[in-house]
Amino acid sequence: MAADDTGLFRPVTPVRAYQRVAEQIEERILSGDLPPGSRLPAERELVNRFGVGRSTVREALRVLQSAGLIRSRPGDPLGAEVLGVSPDNLSQALGRLTRSSVSTLGELVQFRMVLDAESNRLAARLHGADDLARMREQITRMESLSGGGPASLHAFSEADALFHRAIAEASGNSLLGLCARAVHEAVVEVIEKKIAGVTDTTAWMERSIAHHREVLAAITAGDGPLAARLGRTALHEYYADHVEPETRELLAASAEDH
Repeated sequence: MAADDTGLFRPVTPVRAYQRVAEQIEERILSGDLPPGSRLPAERELVNRFGVGRSTVREALRVLQSAGLIRSRPGDPLGAEVLGVSPDNLSQALGRLTRSSVSTLGELVQFRMVLDAESNRLAARLHGADDLARMREQITRMESLSGGGPASLHAFSEADALFHRAIAEASGNSLLGLCARAVHEAVVEVIEKKIAGVTDTTAWMERSIAHHREVLAAITAGDGPLAARLGRTALHEYYADHVEPETRELLAASAEDH
């Protein structure tokens, strides 16, 4: 090894026992051996099975709970409840990213533009009758909430989210649906603040409903390119004035027709 390569490596830190315990339990959760709703063995049983101390098991459970994989209650005789992987895990991580310097809100919105456009395109090709019925149901719900004033804003936003979730699930790609839901939940607060800041919320809601009808019509007709374009341009209109100035160009580029 050359003399100037001496700083290339550093001494390793031994892995602690609680990390090994957490890794084994996580592996069983991710493999499906421990499905959501199932229970881990009681704390005492885990101590015996892993051959470690109680403090080690408790630290492993804290790690898994922080990751959103289990719900652990001290002294619970039934053992920790398995939550598994859900959009909540991902949306929380994305939410932290938007509050940090790692990622900007503009980048997150751009990511959602990409996801929504591809979801719309695939849904136009692969949807079934049940998928269309779920989309129509949420538009009907949004129509019933229009004109309800500030009190209906959260429910309106929720119906919006369910509409886009139905599209993502109609795409046939479970990961696309998972990411689309998580990204939407990460920016839902921005959506509600935008609606709350609009002088005429009824007019804003009606424009949003009209957009959703256009998307549904394009998907129903099997027009993937139009459905994708509608998804991109609507998000650009919603968020362009709310993202950081340096990332607005990113949104504009993503909104352009392809």
